[in-house]
Amino acid sequence: MSSRSPYPRLVADIGGTNARFGWIAHDGAAIDQIRTLPCAEHATLADAVRAYLAGTGLGQPGSMAMGIANPVTGDEIRMTNHHWGFSISGLQADLGLQRLVVINDFTALALALPSLQPHELRQVGGGSARPQAPIALIGPGTGLGVSGLLPAGDQWVALAGEGGHVTLAAGDAREEAIIAVLRQRYGHASAERAICGAGLVALYEAVCQLDGVAATASTPADVSRRALSGECARSVEAATRFCALLGSVAGNLALTLGALGGVYIGGGIVPRLGEFFDRSPFRARFEAKGRFQAYLAQMPVFVIDASVSPALLGVARALDQDL
Repeated sequence: MSSRSPYPRLVADIGGTNARFGWIAHDGAAIDQIRTLPCAEHATLADAVRAYLAGTGLGQPGSMAMGIANPVTGDEIRMTNHHWGFSISGLQADLGLQRLVVINDFTALALALPSLQPHELRQVGGGSARPQAPIALIGPGTGLGVSGLLPAGDQWVALAGEGGHVTLAAGDAREEAIIAVLRQRYGHASAERAICGAGLVALYEAVCQLDGVAATASTPADVSRRALSGECARSVEAATRFCALLGSVAGNLALTLGALGGVYIGGGIVPRLGEFFDRSPFRARFEAKGRFQAYLAQMPVFVIDASVSPALLGVARALDQDL
């Protein structure tokens, strides 16, 4: 353990919608005092941290690590899907921390993958993961996170990138028309524009527009509920397209990384889809890469369904490694 990351330690997973916090009291202690605070209820990240500490009655942390849904390329952070912005060095001074580590939230989740237990994973097709092979990670939530793990001796190196913003490709003519609607609306039809919470609504609205009917669902929860119940054919199509497009993008990522160690799906949306996701075109589209279908068919896909935010484990590991 580095002396630059003293205890007690505050760990955080900062998304576009919620901020999750946990506490590590001493070396070897489990993460406890886990709380989730809505980002919209706090003007700044520092305010959310102070609210967490006040609400739990905890004292001053010695160090903190956070995963945040945003690129981390320097001292200044401006969140993509929320209004918070801050200076890393300024936040460290403001909170009186001896050490502050800030990494991308999916880099944090990637660091946690080796710690996940079998009961926290649900396999969707494929064979067995190959030891010491690259691992891919993708997950739709407020945005679309992408990362991966590469083996480096007896350790793992987590990737920090923004793969959720790659250009979205269609699998058939209907999807071409849907993506054209997204392109008209946003200019660039990235994967995240379709494969996230707001993207599910955007897909539904595009389907309605193409069919010449008024959209009557306005939130991801509305669309997913109607899709799971089967009460709305256009919601069913939107959710089905969501899964299919996720399969295509995940397959691209798996090919890029050579992810024979497995492909993991994080984020909050897919676990809620349950059997709908398992029956969807996801796996077929994941493997639909022409001459490399057999190569992808052997890769296992795991849906992460952990009760505790696994990204908190990842940022705790980041403090151990002094990233």
